[in-house]
Amino acid sequence: MRRILPSPIHLPLHGLAASRAWESEALALTPPHALMARAGLAVAKMALALYPAARRIALFCGPGNNGGDALVAAQHLARQGRMVQLWVAPQAAGAGHSRPADAAWALEEARQAGLSPQHSLPEALDADLVIDGLLGLGAARAPAGWLAEAIALINRQRAPVLAIDLPSGLDGQHGSCAGVAVQAQHCLCLLTLKPGLFTAQGRALSGDIWWDELGHPSPHAPSAWLLGTQALGEWQALLGPRGHASHKGSWGDVLVIGGAPGMRGAAQLASQAALAAGAGRIYVGLLEAKTDTPLGRPELMHWQEAQLAEPATWSQHTVVAGCGGASLIARVLPQLLAHASRLVLDADALNALAADAGLRSLLRARAAQGLATVLTPHPLEAARLLGSSSQEVQADRLGSAQALALDLACCVVLKGSGSVIASPGSVCAINSSGNGRLASAGTGDVLAGWLGGLWAQLPRKHPENDALHTLACAAVYWHGAAASGAEGGPLRAAELIERMLRLHPQVPD
Repeated sequence: MRRILPSPIHLPLHGLAASRAWESEALALTPPHALMARAGLAVAKMALALYPAARRIALFCGPGNNGGDALVAAQHLARQGRMVQLWVAPQAAGAGHSRPADAAWALEEARQAGLSPQHSLPEALDADLVIDGLLGLGAARAPAGWLAEAIALINRQRAPVLAIDLPSGLDGQHGSCAGVAVQAQHCLCLLTLKPGLFTAQGRALSGDIWWDELGHPSPHAPSAWLLGTQALGEWQALLGPRGHASHKGSWGDVLVIGGAPGMRGAAQLASQAALAAGAGRIYVGLLEAKTDTPLGRPELMHWQEAQLAEPATWSQHTVVAGCGGASLIARVLPQLLAHASRLVLDADALNALAADAGLRSLLRARAAQGLATVLTPHPLEAARLLGSSSQEVQADRLGSAQALALDLACCVVLKGSGSVIASPGSVCAINSSGNGRLASAGTGDVLAGWLGGLWAQLPRKHPENDALHTLACAAVYWHGAAASGAEGGPLRAAELIERMLRLHPQVPD
C-alpha cells in the first residue's frame, strides 16, 4: 500500500475495461472470496492508519463488489472496538439484479458477525469517519434513487471520507461526473490505478490517493502513464551535461512571436520562461511593435519586423507562436508552418488553426517533412480544433488529446487539472503535479515558453518526434511542480517562472 502523490516514478494507469478484465483474472487466480477478504482488510487498515482516533465509523455499501469490500472492512473495524454503522443498498428487484457472489458472501458474513445492516437512510450522520463503498469501479451510469440519496448524505456531513477504489459517481475512465459524486478526503485504489482519478474532476474529488495491488500487480500494458519526478530525469538524460566549454550558442535559439498591441505581456512571459529554462538566445518578435518596446529583461532581443518577413531564417530557431498574438498571428502562420523546424503553437495560434482548414492541412503536412510541432490548448481551444464543445472535451480528456494528436500529426498538451500529453505512436501521459494556484493569467504562456526553452537545448541529432513526447512530459511536470509547494492564493505567472528556475536540476559534468 502506498501514497501516490508525489511519485518518484511514472505509474501505470488502466482504464475501466482493462481494470475489470484484470479483476476477473485476479479472482480466477485466488480461492473463492480471498480477493475480497484481502481488499476489505486493506480498507480497514487504511481507515485505522489514517484516523486512529475515530470511534464511530459509518460505512455505505452498494450492491456490487465495492459494497462487499466495505462489508468486510466493517467486520475488521468492529473487531477493533469501533462502533460500526452500516448502510447497505436495498437489492433491486427483477432478474439480473442479484448481488455478485462475493458481495452476497460478504453481506452474510457481516450478519453472522453480529452487524446490523440498515437500508433506511438517516437525515444526518453522527460519525468520526465515513467509508464510501457505494459504486467504485461498478458505476455504469449516473447515481439515482437510494445511491444518489446516500451520496448526498455523505457530502453534507462533516466527517472525513475514505472512498474505496473510486469516489462513487466519478467516472474512473474520464474523470467526469454525470450527476452527484462523493467528495472524499482519501481514496484507496485497489488492484489498478484508474486514469479518471488524476484528470478532470478526479483530483478534486479523490483527495489523497493511495494504492494497494492486493498482491496482484497487473501484467497488462497501461492505457496511460501517470507522470512522476522521473520526467525530469528523463529530460536530463536527453540533454546530457552542460559542459564547461559550452557557450550560449550551444544551447539553442528561441523565437517568440506574439504580443499584439494590448497583449505584450503574454509574449514577454513566454520569452522570459524560455530564458529561465536555459535556452542560449531568446528573440522576441512582437507583432506591430516599435523596436524600443520594453521586453522586461535585458537579456531578451528584439526580432525586427523585417526579419519576420524572412521565414528562411526561422529554421534554426525553436519558435513559440501565438502568445498574445490576437488575429495578427494568422498572417505569419503559413510561413511558420512551412519553415519552422521546431514549433510550439499556443493560444491565438490555435484559434487561427481552428478557423482555417488550410492552416490545419499545412500542420498535418509538417510531420511528413520531418518538422515537429507541439500544441498546448486549454479545453476550449481543443474543442474549437475538434469541432466540439469544451464540455465534450472535459468528458473525455484522454480521448480528446489522442484524437487531436492523430488528426494533426503532432504532440498535444491538453492543459487543465491532470494535463494530458498525447503524441502519435506514444502512450498518453497524465500529469500528476500542479494545483489550482496555476489558474491565473499568464501561466499558460509560461508553459509554452518553458517548453520552447527546453526544446531549443536538445541537440538536433535527436529524432525530433521520438524525443518530443519525453520533453513535453518534462516541461508539463516541471510547470506543475513549481506550484505544488506554493502557499496562499493564485500564483502570479512571473513568480511561477522564478519558482521553476529554482527547481532546475543539477546536471553533473
